[in-house]
Amino acid sequence: MTPKQTSPVPPDDYVGLAGDRAEELARDHGWSVVRSLPPGSIITMEYLEGRINFEVTEGTVTRCWLG
Repeated sequence: MTPKQTSPVPPDDYVGLAGDRAEELARDHGWSVVRSLPPGSIITMEYLEGRINFEVTEGTVTRCWLG
């Protein structure tokens, strides 16, 4: 089981960053799973501790959520 993750960077603070920079920052802050998705991606609704998700539009994070 992945330990519970708490982020020193609130999820909304990733919005507006370049996708690759957001991924790098998330990994630097200990996120074990970093997932970047294009808008409208079909994904499961399972919650996974230790995962941070980015919706990336034209190279920029437009949405961020945990799990």
